Amino acid sequence: MSSTDTLTPSQTSTNAQVLDATTHANIHDKLARALGIKTAQVNAFVKLYDEGATVPFIARYRKEKTQNLDDAQLRALEKSLNYERDMATRRLKITELLSTQGNLTDELQTRIDNATSKLELEDIYLPYRPRRRSPAAKARAAGLDVAAQAILTQEITPTDALVDYQVQASVTDDSGNEIEVDFSDIDKQLAGLQAIIVDEWTQALDLLDNLRNGFAKTASIVSTVASEEKREVGEKFKDYFEHSESLARLPNHRLLAMLRGRQENVLGLKVEGEDTPFIEKIVSHFEVDAKAPAARREFLTEAASSLWKDKWRPHIEHRLLTEKRLTAEADAIEVFANNLQHLLMSAPAGRKVILGVDPGIRHGVKMAIVDAQGHVMLDSNDKPVVATVYPFAPDNKIDEAKAVIDELLSTYQVDLVAIGNGTASRETDAMIKEILAANDALKANVVIVNESGASVYSASELASDELANLDVSVRGAVSIARRLQDPLSELVKVDPKAIGVGQYQHDVNQNQLADSLDKVTQDSVNAVGVDVNTASPAILAHIAGLNRNVAQQIVSYRKEHGAFDSREALKNVPRLGVKTFEQAAGFLRVHGGSNPLDATGVHPESYDLVDSLLTQTGKSLPEIIGNEGVLNTIDTTSLAANDENISVKSILDELAKPARDPRPEFKTANFRDDVNSIKDLTEGMTLEGVVTNVTAFGCFVDVGVHQDGLVHISQMANDFVADPMNRVKPGDIVSVRVISIDEKRGRIGFSMKPETEKTARPAAKSSEPNTGNEDNANRPRSNRPAADKRQTKPRAQRQDGRQDKPQASRQDKNSTNNRGKASRSESTEAPSKMGTLGALLKEAGVTKNKK
Repeated sequence: MSSTDTLTPSQTSTNAQVLDATTHANIHDKLARALGIKTAQVNAFVKLYDEGATVPFIARYRKEKTQNLDDAQLRALEKSLNYERDMATRRLKITELLSTQGNLTDELQTRIDNATSKLELEDIYLPYRPRRRSPAAKARAAGLDVAAQAILTQEITPTDALVDYQVQASVTDDSGNEIEVDFSDIDKQLAGLQAIIVDEWTQALDLLDNLRNGFAKTASIVSTVASEEKREVGEKFKDYFEHSESLARLPNHRLLAMLRGRQENVLGLKVEGEDTPFIEKIVSHFEVDAKAPAARREFLTEAASSLWKDKWRPHIEHRLLTEKRLTAEADAIEVFANNLQHLLMSAPAGRKVILGVDPGIRHGVKMAIVDAQGHVMLDSNDKPVVATVYPFAPDNKIDEAKAVIDELLSTYQVDLVAIGNGTASRETDAMIKEILAANDALKANVVIVNESGASVYSASELASDELANLDVSVRGAVSIARRLQDPLSELVKVDPKAIGVGQYQHDVNQNQLADSLDKVTQDSVNAVGVDVNTASPAILAHIAGLNRNVAQQIVSYRKEHGAFDSREALKNVPRLGVKTFEQAAGFLRVHGGSNPLDATGVHPESYDLVDSLLTQTGKSLPEIIGNEGVLNTIDTTSLAANDENISVKSILDELAKPARDPRPEFKTANFRDDVNSIKDLTEGMTLEGVVTNVTAFGCFVDVGVHQDGLVHISQMANDFVADPMNRVKPGDIVSVRVISIDEKRGRIGFSMKPETEKTARPAAKSSEPNTGNEDNANRPRSNRPAADKRQTKPRAQRQDGRQDKPQASRQDKNSTNNRGKASRSESTEAPSKMGTLGALLKEAGVTKNKK
């Protein structure tokens, strides 16, 4: 459920309601087989889901009912369930339409029942879709169907079949509306006959399947530069100016790059393949060679050629490209979602006093200090502790800047300095390290933090509400500090697409992308839990059962009535009903309240069970929370979980480690002080860096030179790497060796292979262009534009956003990515909005013959 939707039983959708019990049972059995789980598990999930339960709630508090399905399995089940329900609903509709038309046969019904995709279903129905203005429909309305059937069934020439044909004065369609047709001469009548025959032959779906499979194996996709003028402006696509490869073996990311080039009017795309073998198969299937007389045979051969060239080949090309594009989009969305998850779940620095620094040159270095709770600190005059200094050209007020920073660090006992990774970040880093080295009393550590999307937050309505007394230019520094303190709480305030940690995020279906990223965010937030008395509306909106409106109601109630003393008090919040409370309560923490259980992950529905445990031990709640020794002595044989919702063992585990944070330990990467720009790099240099983005063709690593370098998939390990996501995650700290430098194009090639085992090929020579403007991690980082349009920095995980560089996360989630030759600067985002289904289908429908 989207966090922006109200808590309604979305699962009891129209699609689910129109299906009968047998269809539901068949879907459940199919899902169980496909996902390798029991049908009983599917049934249990569906019952809860249709009653309005969210995936995080089911995963955490209904483990007993689903037999311990985890959140990843439940998300896969949710996605498959909705898809299969949509498929079943469409099957019913197509069956009904064909039956009404009188065209439904046992063969068609079998095909419909066995269809595995929506595209396949639509292909089955396509020949029967009413087309009142098609050439065949007009010819039938004009009375030419009798002559057409004569040609198909009798040994007669086409002209003889038309001998008795009478041109009608007026023609009406099957709705009684008059239509304009012109079959006044023999040539037009013959064309009408051929249109009817071709239309009838299109119903030979077995033949179509055979031809599509054969064409798919041999077809190639060809890209060329659209015009000579485009060679310079489209230089990033130059590897595709004269490019051809097998359509069947085309990697996902390469197809998206080509489609982007086409969208930007730089590339022309077409599918090349043979015609003759497939026309011959049509001729053979309809036994045209056996037809007599010769004029009839020649006429039907022309019809076979028309069927292939005008009907089936364009349709096949369109479907093949659409299937490839949909697969590529799904892959890109999964990459984005995986990256976002690892960014959101990266390690927090914790409750530290942090100086946030937003570097800049002409506009100065903006700074703000946040306290351990993430609030902007106030000075003795109750004014926010913020400052702007101008240490770099053209002002060059370096001494003044050092004095200001030294005073801030000393006065407010700063623990960490978070420096945004934009323009002048390394220069600022060097300056602050000089200050720390010169003053032994200062104990702060310096960390470079990913700032992608910070300016989006600064200009947002949420920032205006949270930091109303701060100038927009300083809000970015606050966000940078908070990102180091708690990446999850801060990054949820920014649209994941503005953080930019994915592949071609603007080239995919935007609704599917948004839905995927929303679910990843929801799972991450609920896995960690939030303090209801300090959480922002942005993070509360992602708690299971809540939405933006209820989240805002919670914050407003908190402001008016003070901090919540218990979870029970949440029931007083307007619009927070019983069902919403059930879904959300376990993920909302109340620290220092009247009931210690409210600070744990134990759900209120299990409080009575905990009381039973206390009675057995004779101890108070504070005595057993976190006390594994006592908890291990409890005899649970006489206790049963309430309503089989969650096991006693799960409750004991939570009491042993209450509100355990699943995120990894906080770590920082050590950038070399003598390496600040691409000019400082030399081949063979070994550096420590942070993985900022993982794609199908490798990963990008930030080593502190304002642009990320690519570790091509072929340079990630000595053994075969099928999926880069299985080897590294955004936020991982890795050691890389420089193997190529292209300063002019801003490209850096890294290797993660041991230097002693270098391969003969020094770097993966790019066969792909730098095709992105927004997520290209190899482009120089500069001051963030108005809306962070150039997400060039290590982001937090997106097709998602990247995370602060210091974090290291090694959760091993698989994403299905294709391996292929790829450019060191393979882009991950485009400025175009080619995301709607209609536009994407149109873009994918490139054919050899213009349609």
